[in-house]
Amino acid sequence: MKKVKIFDAHLHIIDPRFPVTPNQGYLPPAFTAADYAQSVENFEVTGGAIVSGSFQGFDQSYLLDALDTLGSRFAGVTQLPADTLDEEILRLHDKGVRAVRFNVARGGSETIAQLDRFARRIHELAGWHAELYVDSQDLGELKQTISQLPAVSIDHLGLSKRGFPELLKLVDEGVKVKATGFGRVDLDPSEAIKTIYKLNPEALLFGTDLPSTRAKRAFQASDVTMIQEALGEQEAEKVLYRNALAWYGIE
Repeated sequence: MKKVKIFDAHLHIIDPRFPVTPNQGYLPPAFTAADYAQSVENFEVTGGAIVSGSFQGFDQSYLLDALDTLGSRFAGVTQLPADTLDEEILRLHDKGVRAVRFNVARGGSETIAQLDRFARRIHELAGWHAELYVDSQDLGELKQTISQLPAVSIDHLGLSKRGFPELLKLVDEGVKVKATGFGRVDLDPSEAIKTIYKLNPEALLFGTDLPSTRAKRAFQASDVTMIQEALGEQEAEKVLYRNALAWYGIE
């Protein structure tokens, strides 16, 4: 049976050899690069994005090791303080990092007050985009700032049904949305994906969200099937890998 091709735009590596700090009392179990490779062996993985979690703070050691292990078709999404020197950002870029994350929902990252200034700086310096873990119902005054940033994505379909109309406004202005974390959301992911795709076929970026820390349910292979059934197999290719390959600059 032919394997489905994916670009995994959102995964976490949790390697006990590197620093991990409890977040809100939560300390995640190990999930190494080898664990990840085993978890996705039934897919044709064209690459992916290793995303720093709240529990990893500003540590870069785990991320650089994971990028080295998983290879050049994987990009890093890190967390950095806004006063990080240009030289350090460029060093991380040379190692494969391509984005900075603002974890509004759980912390562990730079504060959202630095979003506008830092996101513009890293984009101008290294071409990185910003990634936001934020509940769409909490976007509030951030909407105007986000819509004017040069490049930004929002995790996990924006999480909530209540904020979905506000998320759609940002999609209409060019913001990307990760089709990830279906076990985290309180909306129908199939309907959300169809609505976003209709508005902008380039907007959606699929990811497994493995190992799905703190989610109500973990990623399942049927999540990929759901996207194919929602959009049709050919259209689903844009969501499953084509959009993300372009977004992360993987050739």
